[in-house]
Amino acid sequence: MKINALTIDVEDYFQVSAFAPYIDRGEWDQRECRVERNVARILALLDRHNVKATFFTLGWIAERHPGVVREIVANGHELASHGYGHERANRLSREAFADDVLRAKGILEDLSGQEVKGYRAPSFSIDASNRAWAFETLARAGHRYSSSVYPVRHDHYGMPDAPRFSHVPDAGVLEIPPTTVRAFLRNWPASGGGYFRLLPYAISRRLIAHVNEIEGEPAVFYFHPWEIDPAQPRIPGIDVKTRFRHYLNLHRMEQRLERLLTDFCWDRMDRVFLGS
Repeated sequence: MKINALTIDVEDYFQVSAFAPYIDRGEWDQRECRVERNVARILALLDRHNVKATFFTLGWIAERHPGVVREIVANGHELASHGYGHERANRLSREAFADDVLRAKGILEDLSGQEVKGYRAPSFSIDASNRAWAFETLARAGHRYSSSVYPVRHDHYGMPDAPRFSHVPDAGVLEIPPTTVRAFLRNWPASGGGYFRLLPYAISRRLIAHVNEIEGEPAVFYFHPWEIDPAQPRIPGIDVKTRFRHYLNLHRMEQRLERLLTDFCWDRMDRVFLGS
C-alpha cells in the first residue's frame, strides 16, 4: 500500500487568514489560546493509530508554547516551519519574507534541537507573484523542501497551473503540493481540513485512493488543530462565507480523521519524500 504524508498546520483559531479583517494581530496575545489542548488530542489520536506526521508550526506559537514543540518531537513526529506570524508570503517583500523564514526556523531549531527541513507558507501563499525569489530564499535559509503551492483555483490562494506532484523548481528546494485530482480540465482539491469537512468522507477517500492506486503517487493531506475543536470561541461579525467555511462540521472532524488514519498508510513528509 502507498505511504502518504500526513501534515498538521499548527496555528490557533484566531490566526486563520480569513479572520484577519476581524481580528487585529495586536489582539492575539489577549485571545484564549487553545492550541496546546488541541495538539495534545491530535498526538493521542496519532498514537492510537501508530502514525507519525509532520507539524508545520508557527514560530509565534512555539515562542509562547514551547511545550507543544517538545511534545511533537518527543513523540517522534517531524517539526517543520509555518513561518513566524502567519503572514502571507505574497504580501511580504523579499527581505521581510527572508526575515520571517529565518526567525521561525531559528526558534523551532533552538527549541527542538533538530534540523527543520520543511516549510509551508501560510495560506499556500507562494504563487506566480513571488515564486521567482521565494524558493531561492527558502534554499538559502537551509530548508530542503516546501509545501507552499496548492495547484487549485481558490478565492484566497492557489496556482492552478503549477505541477500537481513533487518537483524541484529552479532554486533547488523540493516543492511538495497538497493533493489534487485532475478532472474536467481542472484540478480538484483532495486535501485540506475545509474540503474534508465539507465533502462526504466517501468522496475524500475515493480521491486519495485514485491518486494512490491509479496515478501511483503518495497523497499529502493537511488539517489544523482548531478543526477538531467545536467548542472554540465564536468570532462575532464575520461574513456568512467565512462562518460557513470555518465552523462547518467541526464536530465530525475527529471521527473522520479516525477513518482516514485507518483506511490509508501515513508517515512524516521527510520520510515519504526525502527518505530520511
